[in-house]
Amino acid sequence: MADTTEDKIITFERYYDPMLAHIIRTRLEDNGIPCFIADENTISANPVFNQAVGGIKLKIFERDLEKCREILAADGDLHEQDHFEIDEETKATVICPYCASTNVQYSNQTQQKAQGLTKIVNFLSAIFSFQSPPAWHCFNCRRDFE
Repeated sequence: MADTTEDKIITFERYYDPMLAHIIRTRLEDNGIPCFIADENTISANPVFNQAVGGIKLKIFERDLEKCREILAADGDLHEQDHFEIDEETKATVICPYCASTNVQYSNQTQQKAQGLTKIVNFLSAIFSFQSPPAWHCFNCRRDFE
């Protein structure tokens, strides 16, 4: 009878950035490690579920755990490039509701609308230097959100 621990699938890491998850998956596959990504479709369909689902999961066989750690340690830690903002009210990581990126910042809104009344307001804002109310801005999809 075969040892079932060798065939047990485990979550190696969790990611909130889909691109980082695919980069790590590709590194492992290039080194002969069979792996796959779970929950990406759920999060892609509605990024609001990112926190509830626990992020995108990189799944591996338990027998490959140490080899995966060695591969990523040799290549350097990509998590050093992760950028997380914490919402002061909810104490949770802020994630863009449009693209699920964590590359966000709380500042004055930058989104530009080009419709009749908005053009007038923008013109008056330039003259009288009104500031738009602060909001979260995503640097990946360049959209603002509350």
